Amino acid sequence: MLLDRINAGGMAEVFRAKMTGAEQFERYLAIKCMLPQLLADEHFIGMFIDEAKLASQLSHANIVQIYELGRQHERLYIAMELVQGRDLRHVIRLARARGLALPQGFAAYVISRAAAGLDFAHRKQGVDGRPLQLVHRDVSPQNILVSYDGEVKVVDFGIAKAEARATETQAGVLKGKFAYMSPEQVRGDDIDRRADIFALGSV
Repeated sequence: MLLDRINAGGMAEVFRAKMTGAEQFERYLAIKCMLPQLLADEHFIGMFIDEAKLASQLSHANIVQIYELGRQHERLYIAMELVQGRDLRHVIRLARARGLALPQGFAAYVISRAAAGLDFAHRKQGVDGRPLQLVHRDVSPQNILVSYDGEVKVVDFGIAKAEARATETQAGVLKGKFAYMSPEQVRGDDIDRRADIFALGSV
């Protein structure tokens, strides 16, 4: 059951949802749904499916977990872990609004945990034993979640680059947030995990 919308972007919107089961079992999760206006766009459909398939292979404490890829009323959705907290962008903006700087220890902790999640993704091998050669390509404060319990999770592999990805980026098209891109990503050169490391350093 969808409860309320918690985020929206150019390709999808995210809802907080509740799953129920026998004996009053309840579990809260996040449901990411493709925007209705994109349902006829095969390229975006392919990207959405790729995201679910790639991210579902990444089981790590510092990466948001994917539970299911499904379809309801012709609309694709991804069921995923719900992080009770805020993204790092919100945390930074809140601190600035109050005239505060984030403590160095907090900043170091968040970046180290995000780095651990990205390192796992970079080293991940597929079921055939070959490296996925995954690059997130959109490491930014918006895609680092901090829970109220202090957990740090990397989210949104929607534009990730990987060997197993079915859809490819069109030549000359930049994907990601310009402020955090490495020079080679801005130039449109071939990139590897080092682009994510640069972006995390920029964060």
